Amino acid sequence: MRKPGGGEAAGEAATVAFHVLPRASRDGVAGIAGDAIRVRLTAPPLENRANEALVRFLSARLSVPRPRVEIVAGKRGRRKIVRIVGISRNELLRRLGLQEPPGQPPVDLDR
Repeated sequence: MRKPGGGEAAGEAATVAFHVLPRASRDGVAGIAGDAIRVRLTAPPLENRANEALVRFLSARLSVPRPRVEIVAGKRGRRKIVRIVGISRNELLRRLGLQEPPGQPPVDLDR
């Protein structure tokens, strides 16, 4: 459902695990590893730069405003749980050029 301003419904959100590979030669999606999407980032894992780069990368690649991309867990590690408001999980995977692996349940933060 779309809002009159052209945005997605406010209640729709995707929560997904990412495995970040900092200091890569270029930014990009590197596939799926287990239950996480692997993302290469040129930013170093210092002073929150890789986290900021991940938010910028996802915002641009998914065509959603930066404030709608939030790292909800894993800010100090390579494995991060990210919530993106205004996009479904299937649409997120499609925009990243990925297919959901068969039999993989969505990431559950209540574990």
